[in-house]
This record gives sequence, structure tokens and C-alpha cells, in this order.
Amino acid sequence: MKMSFFSRSHSSLSRAIYAVLSTTILVSACGETSKPSQLSQPIINTVNKVTAVAASLFKASDLANLPSDSSAHWLTSQLLVLPKSRNNYQYQLLSKKSAGFNAIDLLAVSFPDKLAKEFPHLADFQAYKVQLTPEQSKRWLKQQLMVVAIEAGLGLSKQAKKIAYVQTGGVIDALYTQGDNDADEVADLGATIINNRQGEGVSAVVSKTVSFKLWAPTAQAVAVQLFDDNLQAISGGRLEMVEDSHTGVWQVLSDKQASYAYYKYQLSVYHPVSQKVETLSVTDPYSLSLSVNSEYSQVVDLNDAITQPENWLNQSIPTVKNVEDNVFYEVHIRDFSANEQRLSNPKFKGKYKAFSETNSNGVQHLKTLQAAGLNNIHLLPTFDMATVNEDASKHLDIDDNLAKVCAITANISICQQAYNAEQSIKSLLQSYAVAGEQAQQLVSELRQVDNYNWGYDPFHYTVPEGSYAVNAQGVARLVEFREMIQSLHGLGFRVIMDVVYNHTHQAGLATNAVLDKIVPHYYHRLDPITGAIEQSTCCDNTATERVMMAKLMTDSLVVWARDYKIDGFRFDLMGHQPKDVMLAARAAVRQVDSDTYFYGEGWNFGEVANNKQFVQASQLELAGSEIGTFSDRLRDAVRGGGNNTRDSQGIGNGLLTFPNEKQHKEKNRRAYVLRMDQLRIGLAGNLVNFPLKVINGKKVLGKDIPYGDQPTGYALDPADTINYVSKHDNQTLWDNSQYRLAFDVSTDDRVRMHLQSLAFILFAQGIPFIHMGSEFMRSKSFLRDSYDYGDWFNRVDFSKQDNFYNIGLPPAEKDKANWPLIKQVLAGHQGRDQVNAKHIEFSSNIFTEMLTLRMSSPLFRLTSSAAIIDKVTFLNTDNEQLGLLVMKIDDSQGESVDAKLSSMMVIFNTSDKRQTFAYGSTQGYQLHPIQKNGVDEVVKQSKVTATGFTVPALSSVVFVKLRG
Repeated sequence: MKMSFFSRSHSSLSRAIYAVLSTTILVSACGETSKPSQLSQPIINTVNKVTAVAASLFKASDLANLPSDSSAHWLTSQLLVLPKSRNNYQYQLLSKKSAGFNAIDLLAVSFPDKLAKEFPHLADFQAYKVQLTPEQSKRWLKQQLMVVAIEAGLGLSKQAKKIAYVQTGGVIDALYTQGDNDADEVADLGATIINNRQGEGVSAVVSKTVSFKLWAPTAQAVAVQLFDDNLQAISGGRLEMVEDSHTGVWQVLSDKQASYAYYKYQLSVYHPVSQKVETLSVTDPYSLSLSVNSEYSQVVDLNDAITQPENWLNQSIPTVKNVEDNVFYEVHIRDFSANEQRLSNPKFKGKYKAFSETNSNGVQHLKTLQAAGLNNIHLLPTFDMATVNEDASKHLDIDDNLAKVCAITANISICQQAYNAEQSIKSLLQSYAVAGEQAQQLVSELRQVDNYNWGYDPFHYTVPEGSYAVNAQGVARLVEFREMIQSLHGLGFRVIMDVVYNHTHQAGLATNAVLDKIVPHYYHRLDPITGAIEQSTCCDNTATERVMMAKLMTDSLVVWARDYKIDGFRFDLMGHQPKDVMLAARAAVRQVDSDTYFYGEGWNFGEVANNKQFVQASQLELAGSEIGTFSDRLRDAVRGGGNNTRDSQGIGNGLLTFPNEKQHKEKNRRAYVLRMDQLRIGLAGNLVNFPLKVINGKKVLGKDIPYGDQPTGYALDPADTINYVSKHDNQTLWDNSQYRLAFDVSTDDRVRMHLQSLAFILFAQGIPFIHMGSEFMRSKSFLRDSYDYGDWFNRVDFSKQDNFYNIGLPPAEKDKANWPLIKQVLAGHQGRDQVNAKHIEFSSNIFTEMLTLRMSSPLFRLTSSAAIIDKVTFLNTDNEQLGLLVMKIDDSQGESVDAKLSSMMVIFNTSDKRQTFAYGSTQGYQLHPIQKNGVDEVVKQSKVTATGFTVPALSSVVFVKLRG
């Protein structure tokens, strides 16, 4: 239908036609329309000739005080949905213009099945036809949009009752990403240096131009402003950009003055937060380099030698034969060297450069672990984060003195009293009584201005974080980051990067918002009714179900893999992303790195839980994909359910074998049986179809063992499962156990129990994940969530002198409710929870031996569910011998994988006494040579007799049968 516009000063005929038009196509919430038979044919013919676009009869003042929400969802150029209503309303879609609104009437239609499946959370909404062409829709999207509910009735005396602001993510995708050669096919978003070569040979001349491209389909105008190295605007450096209406991409070409210049985009865009057109200055979401504190983007070429350390292109990158050969060691960049005493330069503390040291305790320890078989360093987020000031003069280090503290943050309590200006923060913390509250108070007061954060607060996804660089400005940080990667590769490690595409640090018009300033309310997932940005992940959730957010994630991953040689990725809260997006992203990365590996947190919660909005990248849905998910099943079986509690125990900290005073024998017996079965399934790769035992003639499979309201076994391939008992989240393994352990357990036995918990993941099928320092019994003094609580609570001692247990009550904000229990367990343990350097060295050595043992045989690293089902059996599923778990791995079953061993018997004795497992075919078995020649004198007491295997208390023992 041809469109035109009405004004409020309609002629009588125009008013009559409008009245008929209103009656004909204005629709009630029930979806009923006036019947054409009620109108004369001449009038109908007249209506068919008029337009569906008109000037609204409403003024802004008419709508200002109406009830409102954001429940209107514009899904395609011709379809909008609203919640069903019992009110007999008619609806108009309004678009803001300078003097009022344009309006079209909405006609109720059926919700197409295809769209209902694409937007399942909206499937029970009422659909309406939007009578706009795609070109008109694109123009309307640049203005404020709302749907007005109008009280039904003929004539012009209609009354607006409520308004629904329009969520536009769906229609933006429909208009700009669902055709050929449109936005998602644009390969060079951001700033790209183009080398133009003219002539041949030595006489060739190379000139440079820079292409700027920004996807901003709702913007009204966009320009680029260039800045020099001093971040001053370059004269003549404002470049007006032109929009390609097909793609929504604004673009401009610049001459060589833009090469390596800093820049920002200047946008005019309607923003729902302020409900007005804003003029905004914003960095590039496709930034590849940044100024200090990310205030300006920088134009760079990552293929340019000045962005690379020496021999970058010639480095050797380690490989693994099979995915299941991976072992991951989770490292926080600052934690690795913040407490290091043997750095060649003190400026390298907490920096990328600490990984290029040769004689530091940390690097020497990594070398030991690599020799034992560790092959992956997992780096906690190292992209540009928002919450650490990258200017060292404006943030605090634990070694800074109180003069600097009070200069930066004069209002904290220590600065309100007499203080020694030369005393360091660390020295002051050491002076406080560990039973008092002073240490946690000081750390808490300083956390906003110190140099510590885990980094789960994304600012720019594709630039290395500046606070880890000695020089954070521009290209320098890129070189330092690449030096770290190159050094880790040189040490024999693959490098995994922890990525956080599920949320941003800020949104709206906040200082650190980027995406939401450029295409407001597109990149983030909104509540279907209120329109508020969902925050179930902690912060402002992104919407990777949107095509251009998925593209941003995928393009970013490709840069990290191709240009920074990152070997794999761990995804934060991966279950908040669609499965198909994750699979497509991996396929794209495999084009530049064929042996990449993806894994992450497949938790099922929040507004997307149970596939409410899309099929999630969650534990159960990813089965068989070889995208790994962390298994909470084995974790809870080993260390007990929940946190900050003494009410439950796990197999690894005394369930039924070393019960604490809160345990009920009969109740614990039931819990013990379930936990043992969950642990067995975990040891068998967490497989759906692993046959555990037979009860009443019925085979019990992994999926039949319950884990709450879900199955324990959810994997279809061992590469689906990441086994762990601790990571950066929640308490460390050591602290978790001290909460739960019986008070009378000796220090030596606590160390053995700790190591046994680690043995469960090292001797399990699937892929082990180790929290840095677990081998040292690392403690955070019971702190539940140390993400922003500085070096004091996050220290690791690679000299193996201290595990930093009980260094003060953990910060009140996270753990005040737990202080009474912490004080209770500290008093109850009576010092038996304190380890010394000898204990730490022993623990480290045993861990290294267990890692060596795992990597000595492919029988611990079977590569298919069929191989596990063929070879792995559990021999004492009746649980008659309390504390004994016996796992046999028999290479005579199925296709042979180990040229040296024909069978292994792995026996975990979690009890307080020596036990013998009766077995009639022990001939040929012996204690594994690594344990026979190891440092654990207790394990050496293990014996093989003609009738069985004898294993000491609190020991994890491997017996092997060599091939004849």
C-alpha cells in the first residue's frame, strides 16, 4: 500500500477516512476486527487507497503520565508482538518525529510457527501486522518507538490508556542480517590499515589508507575523530561517515594520517535510557589497541612487526595428540607473580613479563609441572577490563606506603588517624591480629583503588588488559602480551584464554558502556516486559542470540586465535549463550587454528534456563559436541554440596569415614551411597550410558544416578567433561575442607585427604582442571569470592613456605555471616589445620607424581565413550567395605591403547584404616613404579597378594599389570 502522511488539520473527508481506517484496522487485544460487511463498499475502496501511516492524534503530553513498560517486541519489518490482554484495546505503533509522532495501526494476525520457535519466550504473545516496508522500518528504527493502547470506540475521541516501548533487537536482525552480503558478512568492522602497493620490485611504492567501519543502524549520524599520541584532536581529523543502508554500516576512508592514530566515534543516536537523541563519544567495539585506561581506540595492524616481539612468527606451538590429553592449570596473571621474590625486575611483579622470567620460583615450578605432563596454562581474563586503573600512579599496590594510600583515597579509616606514612600496606596488614576484623576492613576499603581484579568485567573484548603491562599505552601492551604467550609456548604449554562474552561491565549511558551506546538495547538481553537489561550473570547480560553480538564474539575469538596464537578458550557462563552460536564460533576459529578446544561453564539458570529463549550451550545440551563443561557432579561428590557449611561432607573430606559432630549416621549412609555412585560416574567420564551396576536384574546407567533433579551422567564423549574440585570461584579446596573436617583429624591426614581429592580428578576419564596452588594446599583464609580483594587474600607462594591459611577473617561483604562458623572451626581444629613448609613440599611432590602417573598411560585418557565402557569397571559397587572404591581399567577389552600395560587397578581408600580388597586374579600386578619409587612412604606399604590388594588408609594407589 502506498504511504503518505496526515496532519492534525485533516479535511472533513480525511477525518472521515481516518475514522473508517481506525475502525477497519485498529485491533483489539483479542485479535478481533470490525467486519468489512458492516461498511459500504465505496468507503472500503476509499480506505484501500489511503495510507497506513498517519500523523498520530496524540501529543507527547498526552502520553507522558501513562502507565508504561517495554513489552512490545518488533520481530520483523511486518510483525510485532504484545502480551495478550483482556482489555478491548486497539493499538498503534508510534515513531517520534520533531513535532510529534508518526503512527500506523496494528492488525492482529496469527503468530507464525517459525517465529514462535525462534522466540519461544514470546510464543504466547499476540502478533500484529506492521504495515511498513523494510526501508521505512529502517528509518523508524532511528527514532523513539512506542505502541499505544487505545480505548476502543468509533470516531476521533479515542483515549490512550497505556504505552509499551518497543524492543527492536529482533527486527534489527531481520532487516540487517538475514539477507545476502549484509551486516554479518562484513569482514572488516573496526579500523583497518590498508597497504596500497603501486609498481613492481624495488621501485614499488606503498601508501596507506585506513578504513573505518562501524555497525550502527539506529544512529542518525556518525563521525570519526582522530587524536595524536598525546591524545589531542588532530586538526582536520574529524571524518564524517556515510551509512550503507543495506548493512547499517557507517564507513569512511582516511589517508595515512590515521595510521596508528588514536580515535573515537561521535554518534547521534536515540537512546532509550534518556528517551532522547544523544550525542555520544565512544570507543570502537572492534578496538584492537587502546590508550591507557581505554579512553581512546588506536588504529593498528596486528601483522606489523612493531606489534610483535622478536621471532613471534617463528615460534613453536605445542600440540596434544588427543583432546583428552589436555590438563588445564588455571592461572591468574597477577597471582602468579604478585608474591614472587625472585624477579629480575621488580616492575614485572603481577605483569605479563613475569612469565618470561627464567629463575623465578613460579617459572621453575611451571617447568616441573610441564615435565610431569601439564600442557595447558589457562589464563583468567586477560582482555581489557574496566575496574583496574592502568595508571600506576593512580592505583595502589600492596607494597605501596600509606602516604600514597592517603593521597589517593584520603577518606578511609586509616587516614583519619595518626599513621606512619612510610609503612607499607602489606606491613600494616601483617601487624593486625588474625582473629580481628582490621585486615578485612582495610582490604575492603582499598579494593576500589587497588590493582587487583579477576577481570570478569569486560570493557573491550579484543585488546589485552593494560594493567598487566609495564607500559599500557597503545602498541606496547600488545607486544608484552605476545611476549607472555610466546614464553609460555616456549616452556611447552598451550595457552587457554578465559573469555566473558555473556555480559559487559556497564551499559546504557554509563562511562564504561560501549556496545549499548552504539546500538542501544540491541547487544543486551532485556526483560520481555520491563525492558530492563537482565543481570543474572552478575552484570549486564549480552544477547549472543542476536546475530551481530554473536558475530562480535566470533570475530573476537578469531583475532585471539589467529593473531595472538591462543590455543583454546574457556567461556564464562556459557549456558547463557546459544548452542548453535558456540558451535559456529568454534567452526570459525578452527579455520585459523584446527586444534582449538572450547570449554566453559554450562550452568543452567537465569532468564534463559531450560532453553526458555534458545537451546543453551549447557551441560546436557552440549553432550557429544566435545565442547567441555565443568562437572559439578564429581566436584560435589568429592568435596560435599554447598559452600560455607559444616552440615555436609564429601567423599574427600570424611563423609561417613571421618564424620564431624554434625553428621547423622543413617542419613549419611544414604548420602554416602549416592556420592560414591556419583563419584564412580565422574571417574568414568561422566557418561550418560556408562553401565555402573545391576540392581534387581536392571542395568543402572550414568543417567540413572540422580544429581538433584538432573542426571549425574550427561556426557556422550569424555571430551564433554571437565573434572575439577576447585577453581577461582568459591573457597579453595583446602578452605572448603577445613569447614567440614572432623576436629580431631591430624595435620598429616588432612594433607593426605587433600591429595586424595586431587587424585580423583587426575585419575578420572575426561579432562582435569587444576586451580593454581591447589598442589600447595592454597588457602584464601576462607574467602568465598576473592575477585576484587587484592593480593593479601589471593597470594600464592611458589617458594612453598606458606599456604596463607588463617591470615585474617575474610571480608565482611562476602563472608560476615560465616564469621561465627569460621571462628568455631578454627577453635575446634586446635592448630591441626595449620601446615608447614614440609607439608607443602610433600603435597607438591605427590601432586607432581600423580600428574606424571596420569600422563604415563593413555588408559587414563581414553578418547571415546565406547572405549571407557569397554575398559572401565567398578568392582565394589555394593559399598560393603566402607571408604573403598575400586576401579579397574582393562586394556584387554576393546581396542588396545597401551603398548606397555594390559591392566590397571586403581584403589581409593578414604577410610582411616588399611583395607584389603579381595580379588582372585592378582597375578602379574605390582605397585606402579612411579609410586613405588615416589616420596610417599605410606603408599609404598601397599601390597599385592594371591588373594587381593592391600591399601593403606587415605591413599590412592595404582597397581599395574605389564604386558607379557
